[in-house]
Amino acid sequence: MLTTGTTHLPWFVDGYILSISCMLGCCGNATVDKLEDFINNINSVLESLYIEIKRGVTEDDGRPIYALVNLATTSISKMATDFAENELDLFRKALELIIDSETGFASSTNILNLVDQLKGKKMRKKEAEQVLQKFVQNKWLIEKEGEFTLHGRAILEMEQYIRETYPDAVKICNICHSLLIQGQSCETCGIRMHLPCVAKYFQSNAEPRCPHCNDYWPHEIPEVFDPEKQREAGISKSNKKSLRSRQH
Repeated sequence: MLTTGTTHLPWFVDGYILSISCMLGCCGNATVDKLEDFINNINSVLESLYIEIKRGVTEDDGRPIYALVNLATTSISKMATDFAENELDLFRKALELIIDSETGFASSTNILNLVDQLKGKKMRKKEAEQVLQKFVQNKWLIEKEGEFTLHGRAILEMEQYIRETYPDAVKICNICHSLLIQGQSCETCGIRMHLPCVAKYFQSNAEPRCPHCNDYWPHEIPEVFDPEKQREAGISKSNKKSLRSRQH
């Protein structure tokens, strides 16, 4: 029988992504520390059902995200219920380009140039463009200025698949040891770090140096994302809206 904490599961549908502010609201505006306990309690019950609430962070700004993940099926087999064989093959080819790239992005031009190699039914480039947008809408890909990278949902659900399928090309963060798609790298020794990991590692360091070779870290240090500050800002904004509505 499910515990009280799982009454919040209707917030989730399979593959749906929630931000930390939504998750904090789900558990009665709890603190970030209590949120982890809340999720652990739910997951202990969900374990027998082969589903789990997984936590990740967005690679560009470090915002925590949460997804309900089905552990009984692989991500690719799950996608097969929503996409045709040639569409799935297009995703695989886009994924391979993203994994192989230095930046973690693949241009739409490079992806569309592979449509003649797809398995199954023939696909025109115009159709392939529409399929790529379906991947964006379903939160498997993100598009930025004509280039595609993996959505946080895809990284959460596909990390094991990517590690097993592309063992020679996969990139790992030197700090958190998780899959890395976008990040910064040391120009001397080549280690890579997620942008949020860079921010946390160097946040109080006036002269950042590589954690591996100790050479100077030449990249701009991003700001550290603070979930409590975001939550306070969200509450403040909500209160101001409420005040304005009462005044009218």
